[in-house]
Amino acid sequence: MTISFQSSNLRHMGLPRSNSTLLLLILLSFYLLCHATGASSSLTPSTISDEHNSDDHDDRVPVAANRTSFPAGFLFGTASSAYQYEGAAGEGGKGASIWDTYTSRYPGKIADRSNGDVAIDEYHRYKEDVAIMKNMGLNAYRFSISWPRILPNGTVNGGVNKEGITYYNNLINELLANGIKPFVTLYHWDTPQILENEYGGFLSSKIVKDFVGYADVCFKYFGDRVQHWVTLNEPLASSLYAYGVGMLAPGRCSKWMNLNCTGGDSGTEPYVVGHNLLLAHATTVKLYREKYQQTQKGKIGIAQVSQWGIPLSDSKQDHKATQRQMDFTLGWFMDPLATGNYPRSMRSIVGKRLPKFSEEESKMLKGSFDFVGLNYYTTAYISNAPPSNPIFLSSTTDSQTNASDVFHVANEAVKNGVPIGPKAGVFWQYIYPKGIRDVVLYTKRKYNNPVIYITENGMGDINNETLSLREALNDTLRVDFYRQHLAYLSSAIKEAAKVEGYFAWSLLDNFEWSMGYTVRFGINYVDYKNGLKRYPKQSAVWFQSFLKNY
Repeated sequence: MTISFQSSNLRHMGLPRSNSTLLLLILLSFYLLCHATGASSSLTPSTISDEHNSDDHDDRVPVAANRTSFPAGFLFGTASSAYQYEGAAGEGGKGASIWDTYTSRYPGKIADRSNGDVAIDEYHRYKEDVAIMKNMGLNAYRFSISWPRILPNGTVNGGVNKEGITYYNNLINELLANGIKPFVTLYHWDTPQILENEYGGFLSSKIVKDFVGYADVCFKYFGDRVQHWVTLNEPLASSLYAYGVGMLAPGRCSKWMNLNCTGGDSGTEPYVVGHNLLLAHATTVKLYREKYQQTQKGKIGIAQVSQWGIPLSDSKQDHKATQRQMDFTLGWFMDPLATGNYPRSMRSIVGKRLPKFSEEESKMLKGSFDFVGLNYYTTAYISNAPPSNPIFLSSTTDSQTNASDVFHVANEAVKNGVPIGPKAGVFWQYIYPKGIRDVVLYTKRKYNNPVIYITENGMGDINNETLSLREALNDTLRVDFYRQHLAYLSSAIKEAAKVEGYFAWSLLDNFEWSMGYTVRFGINYVDYKNGLKRYPKQSAVWFQSFLKNY
C-alpha cells in the first residue's frame, strides 16, 4: 500500500510540518503502504491506464461463487507474522528483536503505547488457532519464523535455540496433521537486536552472511516439511518506512523531517537497506537451490508490496508518473530479481545515492525466485509532481509523484470528489477490488508470467470498544471485500495469470505495528479484555461457506 497526502510544503519547499501532526498522521496512515519481475519494455504507462479504463464504467463484479471457481490444488489460507501473533517475548530462550526494543524504548510511537510482548499469544495457543483454520476449511497458513527465537544471539556461532526449534516443529506438525500446508516467511521485520547493536542491522552488508546462516538453520530443521518459503516480507516497507520516515523499527530518518527519529538519512539509508535486503534474498535463494531444493522439493520466493495506481488524468505526465510509482514500489524490489538491476527511472533519479550491483551480484539476483508473493490492499490515483528540494532529499519523494511519500493518506483515492471505492473502517483504505486483478496482470506481463501467490489481502476496522460483541462480529463490509477481491482474482486467473494461492490478512485480530491494537484486520475477533478469547466474525463464517460450497 502507499501512504501520502498533499504535502507540497514538505515535499517541494522543504518546510516541515509540526512534529506532532506528522507523527499522528504517520501512525494513522502506516498500513496504506504495508498492507498497501525480465522487465518488458512494451509495458508502458498507457498500458497501465488501459487496463483500468477498459471497464471503468462497468460495475459488474465477476462471479466467484465458491472454491470450484479456482484451479485444483489452489491454496486458501490466512497470513500472520511472529511479532504480531506469538507473544512469549521473554519465554522459550528467545532473544530480543528490534521490535521488542522499539516498543519498549519508544512506546509513544505506537498509537496505544502497546507492544507485542503477549500479542495474541499464539505461542501458547497454536493448537487452538490451527483448529480454527481447519474448521474454516483453510488448507494453508502463512506465518513467519522469529529470527531471534531461533538464534537469540543473531548468528549460528552464537548458538541455536532448541526451544525455538521445538516450537516451530510443533506448529508445523500440527498444521500438517490437520491438512494445512505451512507457508513460511523467514523475515517479517524482526531483526535480532544484537545485530542492530553490533553493526547497524540491515544498514551493513554484514547482515547478508548472518541472514543466510539463519535461513540455513531453518531449511535444515524444517525444510523436510515446508514446501513454500518466503525470504522477505515487504522489503519496501522495511526500507522506506523504517529508514525513510522512522515509523517502523528501528525508527530512523533525517533530522530535518522533525519526526523525532533515532538518527539517519532519509535520502540514502532506505536504498542501502533495500540493497542489503535484496542481496540477503538472492544469497539465501542460491543456498536453498544448491543445498536443499533437490532433496526437499520446495519452492522459494518473496512477498512484495503491490498497491495499484491509476493515472489521475489522461495527461502524458500522469501516465509517466504512474509507471514511475510502480517502479519505485513493486519495481524497486522486483526488477532486480527479473533483470539484475534497478528500474531505469530509479537509477536516473536517485543517481549516486542508489547502490550498484556487481556483475556477480546481478547474475545471482536475476531469476532468484520460484514465485512472487503480492500483498494487495488498495489503489490510488497517481499524478505527476515536481522534483523535491535538493536540500531535503528523501526516498519518500524521489518518485516525483503525488503518492511518493508516507503522507499520502486518502486524498489520492478521490477524483473530482468521487472516491475510488467504498471507504473501509480505517480512514486510509478505499476498497478497489479491481486492483487485485490489475496488479496481478501487470506482474504477469512485466515479469514473464511468474507463479503468483496473493500473500496478503485484507481490510481494517477501527477497534471500536463501544460495540457489543454481536455488533463487532457483524463485519458485512469485510465479507463484501473478500467476495469481490476473490472474484476479480478468479478473473485474472481466467486471463492466464498463474496464481496458485490466496492468503487473507488476517486469521485473527492482532498487534498492527504502529497502530498497535487500535485497528482490527482479523476474520476472527480477539477479545483483548477477556483472556484473548477468539470468536468467528461473519467473514469467517462466509469463508467457511465459500470453501465448503462445492
